[in-house]
Amino acid sequence: PEHSSARLERFLQLAAEDNLQIAQPTTADQLYHLLRRQVVRPWRKPLVVFTPKSMLRSPLVTCGLDDLATGRFQRIIDDPRRGTNDADVTEILVCSGKVYFDLEETRARLGRDDVHILRFEQLYPLSADLIHEHLAGYGAEVPVRWVQDEPENMGAWPTLRFRFGDRLGSHPLRAACRPRSASPATGSSASHRLEQSLLLERVFGPDVRK
Repeated sequence: PEHSSARLERFLQLAAEDNLQIAQPTTADQLYHLLRRQVVRPWRKPLVVFTPKSMLRSPLVTCGLDDLATGRFQRIIDDPRRGTNDADVTEILVCSGKVYFDLEETRARLGRDDVHILRFEQLYPLSADLIHEHLAGYGAEVPVRWVQDEPENMGAWPTLRFRFGDRLGSHPLRAACRPRSASPATGSSASHRLEQSLLLERVFGPDVRK
């Protein structure tokens, strides 16, 4: 089942001393501004971009011309609900890539407005100050949970765990991942859907099955 060399954890292991840029944009305008930034910057560092094939034709990632003509690449994207019910938030989910759309769809279906979702669009360099800036305004002990499609021993989680430990500033930090595995995928679409359902259940609880 390992048919791709896009192994995020391997590139993150190579990243140190600002030698690389590693990004996983979730929308078309984010990808455009990321590539534009690479061209107009006065200095050059290799840019590694992860984009899933499954989202190529998805209407969820499209944008308008105005989004391309204005704005800039956002290293972290706030929850669209940010600023309306921050005091009522009981958990902050942090993710990168296409798993965001699974989380957002499930949250909307369950009506879980007490959960906010942040997207890490750039995984390296990753500024701790910028993370704390985006977490400002939430309760100091509101837990943060990293969510990823990959098994626990792959993806970005090993790097994040090594760097931040069990706390992200004042927030307890844990993760929801697939179980540790020797392979990044099962090789079966049915097994993959089951694993994805179990992952969402670990995040949102048994209501996912309703």
